[in-house]
Amino acid sequence: MPHLTRPVLAVLAILVCLAGPPAPGALAVQPDEILDDPALEARARDISEGLRCLVCQNQSIDDSDAPLARDLRILVRERLEAGDSDGEVVDFIVARYGEFVLLRPTFAAHNLILWLTPVVLLLLGGIAVVIATRRRRGDPAKLSAEEEKRIAELLDARD
Repeated sequence: MPHLTRPVLAVLAILVCLAGPPAPGALAVQPDEILDDPALEARARDISEGLRCLVCQNQSIDDSDAPLARDLRILVRERLEAGDSDGEVVDFIVARYGEFVLLRPTFAAHNLILWLTPVVLLLLGGIAVVIATRRRRGDPAKLSAEEEKRIAELLDARD
């Protein structure tokens, strides 16, 4: 093997880091979970992408290797095989585990603060920036007649 210089090794290390591990979703769903019907399996994957792993919390159940995520994936597939629609499957899971299981929460009155808080914070930040900008751009304080006279005297004395 040829001797590699430091820059070449650095580039190779960066490429390896960028490549990273395989996609987590490809590893989480086990072969014994996959449905024989490709259409049902595609529906199961679509539903699973929107459901949060309650153990990992920032991963969908398709991306998680946690046992609870596996149980949820199997439950989704069982409900689909039983003839439930996609909405019925999601409603069933939400009824059992609460709305927290949804990666994308619904827009409803009980979670309105969740949706409005970022907008309100952006508006307040924008207002603060406008106020700060106007204060900086304002006219400098006017000098009193006495201060102007004193400055004139100092300038005359300097000449």
